[in-house]
Amino acid sequence: MIRRVRGPAGNHGGPEIMVAVMRRRTFIRVLSSGAVATIVPAETRAVTRASKQRYLRPPGALDEDEFVARCIRCGQCGEACPNRCIKYFGFENGIQSTDTPFITPREKACVLCMKCGDVCPTGAIQKIERKAETIMAEVKMGHAVVDESLCLSFQGKTCGVCYRACPLPDVAIRVGRLEQPHVLEACVGCGLCERSCIQLPQAIKVMPNHG
Repeated sequence: MIRRVRGPAGNHGGPEIMVAVMRRRTFIRVLSSGAVATIVPAETRAVTRASKQRYLRPPGALDEDEFVARCIRCGQCGEACPNRCIKYFGFENGIQSTDTPFITPREKACVLCMKCGDVCPTGAIQKIERKAETIMAEVKMGHAVVDESLCLSFQGKTCGVCYRACPLPDVAIRVGRLEQPHVLEACVGCGLCERSCIQLPQAIKVMPNHG
């Protein structure tokens, strides 16, 4: 969790204080990782670096390298998120990603409120107007992919849950016979379809656009 700092008058500290707290926390984590690296065999560390989970960056995030460089780990995007879908990396995605925000759509998906970009102080997450046309043009979180071997509608049992969960129905996803889903080019990768899928494992997944 992000530790809030209060000023002398009892008000929350300004962005500079919050950034200082976040940077100190990141520094301590990185310092600790250095200590761990001296006692963990190189082969084990290589495996840890290679194992990366499938995740999404918040809507409006810059390309991965620039996003990681610009993000100051302030945590304001997660605080602004009404769906609480934004989490923060520890060491599981490498030291460079420590404390940066990410979304796991199967757990909680993005509702495309665009509030994270409104509060980002560095532009790591760009401000995007909450209009369908603008979102489709500027949000590139990923693209949903249907596994027809798992999808109930392709097995002769009508479903359509993913279609009804999509904030851009008939634009990002359409359905055919027995509500068989077909993802269209306009899909922005918010993950609401994946989150709503009733199959285990899920029959629709968002493949991220980040590098």
